Amino acid sequence: RMINDMNYAVYILECADGTYYTGVARNVEKRVHIHNTSPLGARYTRTRRPVVLRYTEWCNDRSAAQRREYEIKQLSRQLKAELIARSKDIL
Repeated sequence: RMINDMNYAVYILECADGTYYTGVARNVEKRVHIHNTSPLGARYTRTRRPVVLRYTEWCNDRSAAQRREYEIKQLSRQLKAELIARSKDIL
């Protein structure tokens, strides 16, 4: 995990079937590995492996991350794709 003062990240994965999955984690890289390899990954991603990390957004605490996760989950697929594309423009 990158050194970061913020504690929780909201992340978007792109699944093998092209769908998106949004979640919250402290250690995103470890969580992506779990999604790809372990029965502890989300039920949704277990049948759609491999998954690829497409977006990460850091939040100050778990509550803020969960609120942001909910907001992102309400977005259409197109708006999620735009969010991902904008984040690449920033890098």
